[in-house]
Amino acid sequence: MRLNFNNLQSDLFGGITAAVVALPLALAFGVSSGAGPLAGLYGAICVGFFAALFGGTATQVSGPTGPMTVVMAATFTQFAALDPENGISMAFSVVMLGGLFQILFGYLRLGNYITLVPFPVISGFMTGIGAIIILIELGPLLGHESASSVKSAITHLPEQIASLNGWALLLGLGSLLIIFGCPKSIGKRIPPALLALILGSVASILMPADAQLAVIGAIPTGLPEFHLPTWQFEHLQAMVSAAIVLAALGSVDSLLTSLVADSMTKTQHNSDKELIGQGIGNLVSGFVGGLPGAGATMRTVVNIRAGGKTPISGATHAVVLLLIVMGLGSLAESIPHAVLAGILLKVGIDIIDWPFIARLHRVPLLVSSLTLLVFGLTVFVDLITAVLVGMFIANVITVKRLTEIQVAGIQDLSEPEFEHTLGPVERYLLKREQGRVALYAFHGPFSYASSKGIRIRLSRRTDAEIVMLDLTEVPMVDVSTALAIEEIVTEQLGQGRQVVIIGANSSVRNVFDRLDLPKRLGENSIFSTRQDALRAYSEKVDIRK
Repeated sequence: MRLNFNNLQSDLFGGITAAVVALPLALAFGVSSGAGPLAGLYGAICVGFFAALFGGTATQVSGPTGPMTVVMAATFTQFAALDPENGISMAFSVVMLGGLFQILFGYLRLGNYITLVPFPVISGFMTGIGAIIILIELGPLLGHESASSVKSAITHLPEQIASLNGWALLLGLGSLLIIFGCPKSIGKRIPPALLALILGSVASILMPADAQLAVIGAIPTGLPEFHLPTWQFEHLQAMVSAAIVLAALGSVDSLLTSLVADSMTKTQHNSDKELIGQGIGNLVSGFVGGLPGAGATMRTVVNIRAGGKTPISGATHAVVLLLIVMGLGSLAESIPHAVLAGILLKVGIDIIDWPFIARLHRVPLLVSSLTLLVFGLTVFVDLITAVLVGMFIANVITVKRLTEIQVAGIQDLSEPEFEHTLGPVERYLLKREQGRVALYAFHGPFSYASSKGIRIRLSRRTDAEIVMLDLTEVPMVDVSTALAIEEIVTEQLGQGRQVVIIGANSSVRNVFDRLDLPKRLGENSIFSTRQDALRAYSEKVDIRK
């Protein structure tokens, strides 16, 4: 993306402000993922810098997010179990591969399609991710280790409650309370999450020595450790599947944030370029041992409100975080896990789609059931199953509704209620045939799924000897639709009827010609207008040779 230095001062301020917001979140996401706080920081640095430099949303700030961290935590657990020796390297290789998939998505121009995921699927999916974050962070909140899975979190929760660390619970709830209750006047000057991080860390120092609070511990500084791509053939399928999940989730997450940025700045992002930028960022992040990232809504909003208008602001945010890693890592060593848990609980709560949940009882039963199904699969099965099942069911529902609309839109022009759509000559010629001609008009797109309903409609006219299909209002058909029409034609011809096609435009005719449909129909079976067709058959019952 071409850089514009006309807004340099505001861009620098926006980037610094976004970095302040990103710091506690990057640390928390790194710890929660199991890779450590440094992985969260390097993820924020790499994805933030390269997505800003090569992406298609000028004001977007990228880095580790709640949904991406949930997926990455599961990836670390999965590959550590498959190969204890090389599992971590394989997990970072998955991040690189996910970045390559995102770059491929961009070059294939899939950006505009990724945001077409149905809203109930997104709502159930995001709410499920929010619930996962909350359940997993209950352990650190109570003074215990973070669970490796939802099942583990739920299983050990009674035991953790029975042996909770009161000081850790106090710190975690206090941090959560600070974030929720921070006055707007203070929040404009210092992000609530950073305020909670500072106050919580200071409070932990003042607590008794026997508080036994788990802290981050030593954080390496300096240049990162590089991870070359590592894979094993027997685990390749698992790596590709995990990479596709990361790529798809990161793409959806980023492009939804791009839409938010567009609405705030009155600009238009480039979806495909944004995917390429995000992919490059994740590719580099995996190479240096960083978490995968995506466009981060809260950090993007903060950047815009602070004056950021160009990619310089996003790049500045990454450079500031890099400076912190290079020399100030020791300041984060004593941050308690309970404080980070409080911060992440707020993230989980914010991810949950509360407005839609509040209206769940008002939406159609199919929509609410789909949302709850995707939510359940996300929490208790896995993310890719949730999305695939949700997309499949949503598409089936959509196809069914479109089919009903298409079938209902077919007009039998010989019926009195549709006579007004015919011209005087057409009306005269049709009545003259005394029911020997059945004239059907189609409107709008015609899909393969509606062919059964159309055959049922045609079967009602048992007296017709000639069936005319008026496709004047059909803008286009694909091969599947043309095959459906061919099935209808074959069925009607088998019953001894003549089939006539009317008004097919050049696009529709090209598809028919590729399938040799005109040869099946025979001569004098394709006409430009209804009037031409009716005139040709006005005194003929069957002119097939």
